[in-house]
Amino acid sequence: MIDQVATALDGLSRREHFATADDLVFASEVGTPLDDSTLRKRFHAAREHAGLKPLRFHDLCHTFGTLAVQVFPLTDVKAYMGHQHIETTMIYVHHVPQHAAAERLGGAVAAAIGAGGEEAVALRR
Repeated sequence: MIDQVATALDGLSRREHFATADDLVFASEVGTPLDDSTLRKRFHAAREHAGLKPLRFHDLCHTFGTLAVQVFPLTDVKAYMGHQHIETTMIYVHHVPQHAAAERLGGAVAAAIGAGGEEAVALRR
């Protein structure tokens, strides 16, 4: 869990009501699940209060996918996003920066050669 989420959840755990392990994180005033229109209204109010440009709630999923593929293996991102097929997750692959790819590959080759394994022998030929 990232620090920002842990901090927010810690704050929610300190609220007066609905703070047990079985309670919802985002609940109505009586502890029931929020209906989607209420959630959307709260999201847009919070977004406006924060001074952010208009965006759809679903855009948060795309933002997460774009950021996640830069730091996690695709199979992990697939699981985090609840995708059934890796092809769905692949739409985010073009966001993976390639600026360090040559350096990382060079390091892997150097490590293989330094290890003296069969892969290194094949690379020397």
